[in-house]
Amino acid sequence: MIDNTIFENKKAAYFTLGCKLNFAETSTIGKQLLEHGIHKVRENEIADICVINTCSVTELADKKCRQTIRKISKDHPGAFIVVTGCYAQLKPEEIAQIPGVDLVLGSNQKLDILEYIDSFEKKDKGTIQTTKTKDISKFVPSCSQGDRTRFFLKVQDGCDYYCSYCTIPFARGRSRNGSVEALVKQAQEVAAQGGKEIVLTGVNIGDFGKSTGETFFDLVKALDQVEGIERYRISSIEPNLLTDEIIEYVSTSKRFAPHFHIPLQSGSDEVLKIMRRKYDTALFAHKVAKIKEIMPHAFIGVDVIVGTRGETPELFEEAYNFIRNLDISQLHVFSYSERPGTQALKIDHTVSPKEKQERSKRLLDLSDEKLRIFYDQFIGTNHTVLFEHAKEGEPVYGFTENYIKVEVPYNAELCNNISQVMLGDFNADKTALLIKE
Repeated sequence: MIDNTIFENKKAAYFTLGCKLNFAETSTIGKQLLEHGIHKVRENEIADICVINTCSVTELADKKCRQTIRKISKDHPGAFIVVTGCYAQLKPEEIAQIPGVDLVLGSNQKLDILEYIDSFEKKDKGTIQTTKTKDISKFVPSCSQGDRTRFFLKVQDGCDYYCSYCTIPFARGRSRNGSVEALVKQAQEVAAQGGKEIVLTGVNIGDFGKSTGETFFDLVKALDQVEGIERYRISSIEPNLLTDEIIEYVSTSKRFAPHFHIPLQSGSDEVLKIMRRKYDTALFAHKVAKIKEIMPHAFIGVDVIVGTRGETPELFEEAYNFIRNLDISQLHVFSYSERPGTQALKIDHTVSPKEKQERSKRLLDLSDEKLRIFYDQFIGTNHTVLFEHAKEGEPVYGFTENYIKVEVPYNAELCNNISQVMLGDFNADKTALLIKE
């Protein structure tokens, strides 16, 4: 039984690093604390409790987490600091030693946070409450909005793909999911709250169904029938799990947006083998061609890792040329980072930090070029835009169904509303399109 008296008149601050799944789970934590009387701090207020949801996808992510913890401890003196997420799951002892940390929760404990707080008394070092990866077997649902217009619906957690460079299976555990029925109910609740767009999130969402004997395609078809939701977006999905059947369904769907985010990681077949990915460049090219054949207007975002062990200059050039010839809209570029315990550490050839930086810049420049080409073809065309919330006096941003970013002057009536607009030219920094007057 939770003693609610300890939460009276308390205020909390929330900090999230990493993926959309983390943002969804942080928002769920905030809702739980609010139900027990803990309100979110206002700007410049000192919090009584700080919750930091961490990422550990790279060494840089770990470093940012440590910096964030120290900064928050300084900005909120005396606050009870809880650190959770992937970094907390993988390196709890390291986090517990950081001055100011009081409680370290593992990946599953984060959504049961209230069970682990019996007082707000500061400690000499953090108390560790984590389970080993093999015990991370429960699917904990989460559907949250946070400060954004879109809702994020967690449909799956964990990963059974042990790629040579990745520690996420160790941090998140095995693949598991909620049932189609339960997730449809959550989508219906979002519609009842006035939500118009839902992003489906998870660690490996295409692997949906391991827990329930269902498939991701089953989920897509069921969610498409929920009245009141205007749009769904599928977050990152492995190319080998993005079936032609799903692509064809999205092309005629009432609610699923023509927007795909597909991790490639490398455009070299040899590097893909080193990474232990479950596809080759031919399959990836087929998926892109299939999407563009039946949805020429679709947005395709692609993840790429540069500088992984084994990526010689020749193999990078091979990868660059493959990516350059893909009909995609944008790249998300990550520099390879050494992760303890991964198989990639056994590979001899390493890439210098300077070379990683140069390769990353080339791909980012290519991404900018592709995004502007993609945007440019839609100038003068009509689209529906869901506008985000914005601070008064600042531009309001929104996205079309095919994920073109649109900018307009501040107008409170636009926020969380879908509007029909004609797209105009680029804004000043070439990151969005303006509305044509």
